[in-house]
Amino acid sequence: MFEYLIMAIFAGFIGSIMGLGGGVIMVPTLTSIFNIPIHKAIALSIMGVVATSVSGSSKYFERKLTNIRLAMYLETATTVGALSGALLALIMREGSLYLIFAVFAFYVCIAQLHSIRNEEKERVVIYEAHVRRVTNKGFFNFSGEYYDEYKETNVKYEVCGYLKGWLISMFAGVGSGLLGIGGGFIKVSAINIFMKVPLKVAIATSKFMIGVTAATSAVLYYVCGVVDLGLVAPIVVGTTIGSYIGTLVMNRLKSRWLALAFAMLVAYLGLNMLFKGLRIIGVMI
Repeated sequence: MFEYLIMAIFAGFIGSIMGLGGGVIMVPTLTSIFNIPIHKAIALSIMGVVATSVSGSSKYFERKLTNIRLAMYLETATTVGALSGALLALIMREGSLYLIFAVFAFYVCIAQLHSIRNEEKERVVIYEAHVRRVTNKGFFNFSGEYYDEYKETNVKYEVCGYLKGWLISMFAGVGSGLLGIGGGFIKVSAINIFMKVPLKVAIATSKFMIGVTAATSAVLYYVCGVVDLGLVAPIVVGTTIGSYIGTLVMNRLKSRWLALAFAMLVAYLGLNMLFKGLRIIGVMI
């Protein structure tokens, strides 16, 4: 059980810093190292994702990094996607799940490398007048401000690309239910790249959202009897501890080197899952 706890702490820590649930680390680790069937690994990962979201998002909220209104808007898409993904996961073949996860992992790698450049260029962005008029009215007032401890300054931002962000968040929800991940890496990319929100706010907002998304899928997995209750405790405790530690240091860090290291790790895990999936379907020996 101790090895599961250590793995979960690491996954929770990395997930908290990067706005992920940790599933992108837990699923391939549970299947490749601990030889747990992928459907059970996905269900355990979902439980850990819920725990890390609850632990991490509260700290980010206290520091005003989380954009609650934006999260509520995007969560309408991810919840629908999560239910669809969970239903697909229960009927799909094991080899197909490995291959889909590999594709997602490669996307994570590319997105994280892209986020390095965005972090270097992060600044207050002034949008055109028609965009500003929309964001300053009613529910779509998603603009915000936070204090960046690394830069030691307040950062103001506006939000755009509502439709793109909503559609990509739905895709993230499908990934959550289908692959046992929180969909955080897709949400961070959607919020940061397509909606022009600062990276640290995107991470905190994603962290808040993934708990709701994962909880939707977790109920379905539990009802279907896929959850291994004997392993839930170390996974949940570990991700909670790791997530809490991550929230204490995230706003003090420069994301560049951490994002680069994480991208390389995910690329390795993606290759591992790709080869395993190909072997299962008989393409490789």
